[in-house]
Amino acid sequence: MRTVVAVCGSDADDVHLSPTMLDAAEKVGHGIASRGGILVCGGRGGVMEAACRGAKAAQGLTVGLLPDSKQEANAFVDVPLPTGLGMRRNFLVVSAADVVVAIGGRWGTLSEICYAIIFEKPVVLVVGTGGCVDELAAGFLMKDSRSFLHVASSAEEAVQKAFLLAQK
Repeated sequence: MRTVVAVCGSDADDVHLSPTMLDAAEKVGHGIASRGGILVCGGRGGVMEAACRGAKAAQGLTVGLLPDSKQEANAFVDVPLPTGLGMRRNFLVVSAADVVVAIGGRWGTLSEICYAIIFEKPVVLVVGTGGCVDELAAGFLMKDSRSFLHVASSAEEAVQKAFLLAQK
């Protein structure tokens, strides 16, 4: 059975979306595909698009769980699945995955991290990418959830940890 990795992070409309976030996301996506994993995400722009682009560069499979319609999918999504749920689709993204990798992010990313903790799924936080990820890694939020949160200092380390955690 192939490992399914959710990649969560800032959408294209995030004013704090940075080249650092996008580079990390693309490397994470590439790493997931290189290991034979399936990438699942919210299917839109920003971190999601960069991760899908990276996965496609390594001939990987990408699944986008979209808020409303197939037209919202970024150009690198192989399987666009419109949910009709808007942002409430976040629980589906996490439910579909064995492990979650989070990059940057705002409230939507934070909700996906929370769902992962509720569902007892491991989360790898790529530090240095900003947003809620750095706040969680620094211990500013949810200190009692540390057993599900794993910190990685690079995209490569995040992928390595994600696949190790998914096997447990």
